[in-house]
Amino acid sequence: MPTTRNARGVDIIAYNRDCSRMVSIQVKTLSQRSPVPLGNSLDSIMGDFWVIVNEVAYEPKCYILEPNEVKKRAHRGEKEGRVSYWLQPQAYCIPDFQDAWGKIEARLRLHEVEEIS
Repeated sequence: MPTTRNARGVDIIAYNRDCSRMVSIQVKTLSQRSPVPLGNSLDSIMGDFWVIVNEVAYEPKCYILEPNEVKKRAHRGEKEGRVSYWLQPQAYCIPDFQDAWGKIEARLRLHEVEEIS
């Protein structure tokens, strides 16, 4: 489901094989190892997962986080009375998040495991 730049809402919706489970994914793409802008409130963070792809101009690296992980690591900035939130590279460029595609797969497989139990 492609969107235009900075469109509201999630960027990708994925289903498991029988369409009984769905996950929504917010994608942030950065040309360098840069902070991810989160907006002026953490309440607007949506989706089941965030996929951050940085260094796309060189050798892309992917980091997969859940919204609670994004919120927990968010940096609050204030300039001229305006508040903004950012996810600094040192908060998301860590081994636990890099190429952690299994998080998404595990969520999609959860339904199958529940049926077997």
